[in-house]
Amino acid sequence: MNEPSRRRGSELDPDRLSRKIGRRAKRKQQAREQKPGPAWFGLGMFGLVGWSIAIPTLIGIAVGVWADKRWPGEVSWTLTLLFIGLALGCANAWYWIKQESHRD
Repeated sequence: MNEPSRRRGSELDPDRLSRKIGRRAKRKQQAREQKPGPAWFGLGMFGLVGWSIAIPTLIGIAVGVWADKRWPGEVSWTLTLLFIGLALGCANAWYWIKQESHRD
């Protein structure tokens, strides 16, 4: 009798689990055998993440300053749009980092 957790295609299927572990071990071995990339690659990735956060934040600040001059009021458009730009930038950076980790 098949247990519900042992069904084919489930995460707990022994064949599927062993293939998944085998793929991870193979990738880890290949990473150990490869020469480390140049330091510029790491700096470039760091810069990519930094710019993907900085650009939406700066755009939010610029639009906020413009909106504060155009429609002054109790609410600071600059601060509001700064936080919105920062949140969008962080979401963007998270998306790109997640995409890169899936490639590995």
